[in-house]
Amino acid sequence: MTEREKISIVWFKRDLRLQDNEAIQNAVAKGRRILLLYPFETMLLEDVHYDERHWNFIKQSIEDINDELRALKTKVMVVQSDIINIFNQIQNSYKIGSVYSHQETGLLVTYQRDKDFARYCRNNSIEWKENINNGVLRGLLNREDWFEMWEAYMNKKLIENQLDRSNFLSIEDIEKLERYFHTVSLTTKKSKKFQSGGTKTAWKYANSFFNERHKNYMYHISKPAESRLSCSRLSPYIAWGNVSIRQIYQKAKSVKSSSNRRHIGAFISRLRWQAHFIQKFEMEHTMENASINKGYHKLKKSISKEYTKAWEEGQTGFPLVDASMRCLRETGYVNFRMRALLVSFFTHILWQPWQAATHHLSRMFLDFEPGIHFPQLQMQAAETGINNIRIYNPIKNSLEHDEDATFIKKWIPELKNLPKAFIHEPYLMTPLDQQFNNVTLGKDYPKPIVDAKQARKYASDILWKMKNDPEVLQENSRILNKHTLSDRQRMLNSD
Repeated sequence: MTEREKISIVWFKRDLRLQDNEAIQNAVAKGRRILLLYPFETMLLEDVHYDERHWNFIKQSIEDINDELRALKTKVMVVQSDIINIFNQIQNSYKIGSVYSHQETGLLVTYQRDKDFARYCRNNSIEWKENINNGVLRGLLNREDWFEMWEAYMNKKLIENQLDRSNFLSIEDIEKLERYFHTVSLTTKKSKKFQSGGTKTAWKYANSFFNERHKNYMYHISKPAESRLSCSRLSPYIAWGNVSIRQIYQKAKSVKSSSNRRHIGAFISRLRWQAHFIQKFEMEHTMENASINKGYHKLKKSISKEYTKAWEEGQTGFPLVDASMRCLRETGYVNFRMRALLVSFFTHILWQPWQAATHHLSRMFLDFEPGIHFPQLQMQAAETGINNIRIYNPIKNSLEHDEDATFIKKWIPELKNLPKAFIHEPYLMTPLDQQFNNVTLGKDYPKPIVDAKQARKYASDILWKMKNDPEVLQENSRILNKHTLSDRQRMLNSD
């Protein structure tokens, strides 16, 4: 019987790139031939947080990697099964010596899968080495010195993987393995609605942003229409690892000129905040299902199927809210302010629990990142206790950020011919106005499903009262001790 060759496996997760990828660097350094693997895991394909738009983006990202690997006569093996089943099958042909991947700050299901996989590796004498991902650290008890550690990580020299054909299993070897699996086609329908995945496309967005588009970054960041051009649009590429934050951070610092210093500086600060929220989720994973501040667990809200359906379909009767949701459904992207508006409207104006919004929004966001998703939902729902309560006024935001209703007209075509006096608040039209403008409320476009003014006051009264609840205040101290810097705590305690 021929002795099985001992190989290493690079398990791609949310690091779909070849450069500045420590897992690949570590595998190459081991000196064995490498199998690059992306598993379409059944548990995630069936998970309620994901949508076809995510799987298409991943497939496009792998296609992009394979384009680079073609010269090396290898490719990523893409199969559908659970990870342990995949490894068991590979073990029939090769002896797996080592596995390399990054530390994933994911859903509870991936956390449990990783615990099961770690046990499998121990039982099968397989070394599993996980590297830090984008400066997020596992096992922290508090944030003392965290910022300095994150910044030191961001300023480290980028990993330049010099790859050789001899490093990898050949395409022929991989195709022999694939006979034992259900392989996944990487073909996706071409769509102009969604951003396409892949490192090459990521750098097209990055270069156009740093070369030109950033010049209006701060001016347009809150504008639903203009932000689509002036913001970097890099979030899906960062979320799925087509580029590392370190690559983008160093690129941003290299182009920071005196004339546009403010815009690039603001962008860099948001890279820090991105890492801050993922680090928070890494340290407090129960945030997936429950508010981080346990004092808010007593806040009970009934779920309305009618309200939820109207919100999900962009049929609430509030034009900017509906335009934002329709745009998100069609393109996978709206800017940060519109995301905050959608969550605030759902949790405050409609008085729905934030948990009822999690699955729909995660499926809609092309850049769905668990470490951003759950902390942000709770912050916008005003259930952290340590953040300001922001109950967004949908009409005020509409008038301030979409003054000419450019965004509304694009995404709610049934209102596009309304004059400025009515397009932000179509419910102000009298029956005669409706007849004159050829729009019938309740038929062509819905009447408001709630009284926003009353709903905002109701939510505000309850949430501000809860800010002083003894359990909320006690939890505030715990959260600040665990998730903020000591300097900030001293500042807060001195107020």
